[in-house]
Amino acid sequence: MKTMLCDVEYGSRVIEFVLERRVRSTLEISVLPDGSVRVVAPSDATVERVREKVRNRGQWILSKQRYFAQFLPRTPQRCYVPGETHLYLGRQFRLKVQPGSLQKVRLRRGFIEVEGVDFHDARTIERLVRAWYLARARDQFHRRLLMCRRQFHDPEGFTPTEIRIQRMSTRWGSMSPNGRLLLNPDLVRAPVDAIDYVITHELCHLAVKNHGPDFYALQESVMPDWKRRKERLEQILA
Repeated sequence: MKTMLCDVEYGSRVIEFVLERRVRSTLEISVLPDGSVRVVAPSDATVERVREKVRNRGQWILSKQRYFAQFLPRTPQRCYVPGETHLYLGRQFRLKVQPGSLQKVRLRRGFIEVEGVDFHDARTIERLVRAWYLARARDQFHRRLLMCRRQFHDPEGFTPTEIRIQRMSTRWGSMSPNGRLLLNPDLVRAPVDAIDYVITHELCHLAVKNHGPDFYALQESVMPDWKRRKERLEQILA
């Protein structure tokens, strides 16, 4: 997989984008929540041809960047100190450190309680909380996958070959060509309806690989309110 940084002039603006080449027949342009532009193009597409495609989508790209800009600055990086708030399934919970003989994490009365660690040991608190989130993500994602598959007329035909929890810097989910579903563990911080949107979106890729009209027609048929769910995801996890 080869990537390179490119740019193209659009009016008085310069649009920078990361170009990634793959063995495929179509070109895909996406604007990520941080405002960056990513282009996945066929391996034999010339740079000039790609620039032409990006220029043709210039208005759309700038409108998406303006949309995402309203949610900036993004949530400050967590420090894992007592009293700090953390999201789980769309709700805010405050971090609380409790004495105890064993190290464990539990959800209780509006708090994420961490036991058995020093009050000022942020590194250990972070390790325990991240492990707790990962365990919760595995449980919630498998449960939501079963629910999301039921939306399709043929649930068996929308069954991933594998589900894997994997941290990704710019994506909440991904469906590989061989049907492996990847989900970002941080997605468990989002509301359930937003989690269902991401899973349903990726399941649709089992039938339609690209983001063309057929893909959105399928997504609309199984989840008519997907746009509202997508917007809520972007707002809450901005």
